[in-house]
Amino acid sequence: MSEIPSSVLVVDDELQIRRFLRTGFELDGFTVQEAETGAEALRAATLKPSDLVILDLNLPDMDGADVLERLRAWSTVPLIVLSVRASEAEKVRLLELGADDYVVKPFGMAELLARAHSAMRRQLRVSRGEPVVKFGPLSIDFAARAVFINEQRVALTPKEYRLLQILAQHSGNVVTHQFLLREVWGNEHVDDTHYLRIFVRKLRRKIEADPTQPRILLTELGVGYRLVMSDPAGSSPPATQPAPGAPIPGAKNGTH
Repeated sequence: MSEIPSSVLVVDDELQIRRFLRTGFELDGFTVQEAETGAEALRAATLKPSDLVILDLNLPDMDGADVLERLRAWSTVPLIVLSVRASEAEKVRLLELGADDYVVKPFGMAELLARAHSAMRRQLRVSRGEPVVKFGPLSIDFAARAVFINEQRVALTPKEYRLLQILAQHSGNVVTHQFLLREVWGNEHVDDTHYLRIFVRKLRRKIEADPTQPRILLTELGVGYRLVMSDPAGSSPPATQPAPGAPIPGAKNGTH
């Protein structure tokens, strides 16, 4: 029996952008449904749930952040925000509201697909409760609370392990400074970002081949950190897919 294709809900009010995204996702094997407004998106997510949601922020009837907040009241579907709002504060706000990731316009389809697959892999691991995850030479055995580099066990302090565990549970997606500080050190330390800098530096010395050029534990400047499974540029797309560097057409220039 053939595998059921993954489905994606594309929410954007511009027809040209929806067509661009439909083409890219269908070439990658997805089935695609579209929504032009926030109300249509919420209705589609309720009546015909998808495996992934791509959500534009600038919708004609409501802000995409409101759609995100309403979805997160009942759904854990992987969700990636599209926006030209590139401020660090806005990125943090969206991630805190429950977005799995964000992609700033203009972007290449290969980048979006890489982020999409990463978010879906994390959701699958969570649903399966997989005890071991791998990130290149790094592997983490959650059941044994053990960390290995090239099959050699690495000694971590309890705080270092907890930090790595949270990043691994959200692998491929950005985890904000505030979320990490709350989970590792508690609510009273949500503003103590120097704690994170110190512990991330220590972790990189233990898990990176070259801590000054990290390839596993990456910094999202001003926002947080991301643990990646492979090269951050992602894998090469099929030959028939839109070129990796091709920007999305019709990117809006307003407050989007």
